[in-house]
Amino acid sequence: MKTVVVALVGPTGVGKTSAAMDLAKDLNAEIVSIDSMQLYRGMDIGTDKATPEMRKQVRHHLLDVKEPTEEVTVAEFQALARDAITDIAGRGRTPLLVGGSGLYFRAVVDNLSFPPRAPEVRARLEEESEALGAEALHARLAEFDAKAAARIEPANARRTIRALEVIEITGRPFSDNDSWDGYESIYELRAIGLERPREELFERIERRVDEMLARGLVEETSRVAEAGMGRTARMALGYRQVLENPTATTQELKAEIVQATKRFARRQGSWFRADPRIEWVGADASDLANRVGLDRTDVAEGARRLES
Repeated sequence: MKTVVVALVGPTGVGKTSAAMDLAKDLNAEIVSIDSMQLYRGMDIGTDKATPEMRKQVRHHLLDVKEPTEEVTVAEFQALARDAITDIAGRGRTPLLVGGSGLYFRAVVDNLSFPPRAPEVRARLEEESEALGAEALHARLAEFDAKAAARIEPANARRTIRALEVIEITGRPFSDNDSWDGYESIYELRAIGLERPREELFERIERRVDEMLARGLVEETSRVAEAGMGRTARMALGYRQVLENPTATTQELKAEIVQATKRFARRQGSWFRADPRIEWVGADASDLANRVGLDRTDVAEGARRLES
């Protein structure tokens, strides 16, 4: 029998954190973050990480497990998340995946494979990105693999480099991966997507950025950067804008972070909307547990199956 896994997904700013807390309590669940940046210690404000008080109420997994200097691949994240799911289910509780990364969500729940790596190729491409700019490498990717280029934002040097690395190593398009074409989970998946009208979502994003800056996002970025940040951590929303604009005023930073976050939210919505397994509900819905169709009896039965 497949392990039952519940997922709560949606764009940044939609209200996943508070909804996940209520749902976790209803389902006797533990939360597994599927946010690639919440892995990093010290990056709390910009990633809107669960507070210590929240973590006392509901156990969270995959928060603060890596230093910002470390590079974590999707394959490594996949292994970490699946280990957490096995641990949670083995103790008779429900694994609840929460986050806005469509890539990491699918990596965890679906039978996806990941192409090989070549550090020397990647290093050379990173040097070219520094010299020519991310957009130039993205234009090169579009020549070799238009499908992959369409899925990657031109400014996202990390993903563009990865796609070009795979093409050079394998001689095949990065998008030529059949395992991504279907939607068949290795778990018994119950997925809920939270949504809000776009205007309301964008207003919430603006308020959220205001709050992050007021709480000390700039100061937090400086502390983390001084201790060292790898390429992945430096790409995090908010942190990236602060690092790239050290002399910007608070209002200038706000405008840049809000603009980037809105673009990201639109991409998140497009990614998740393509997944037919996700049931979409209003972010203020009070019956999420009923929509999941899982109660404590189901959880107990799942635990008994694992023991037998």
